[in-house]
Amino acid sequence: MTLAELAVGQKATIQTVGGEGPLRLRFLDMGLIPRTQVAVVKVAPMGDPIEIRIRGYELTLRKEDAAKIEISQE
Repeated sequence: MTLAELAVGQKATIQTVGGEGPLRLRFLDMGLIPRTQVAVVKVAPMGDPIEIRIRGYELTLRKEDAAKIEISQE
């Protein structure tokens, strides 16, 4: 399952962070690190982007980017 598939209000744990090169490094710099808990806070009216809560702050990601992050649901 990927972060893009998580519904509003659900929590999960990051398993792997995909992407290549600078994109993957950007994810890691933003705190999207394996074994970190995330929760979907809200989704834009058209479905993209999504807002997640991670490490005590809110982060907005495009669904295309969120689909590169593998999670396990709690």
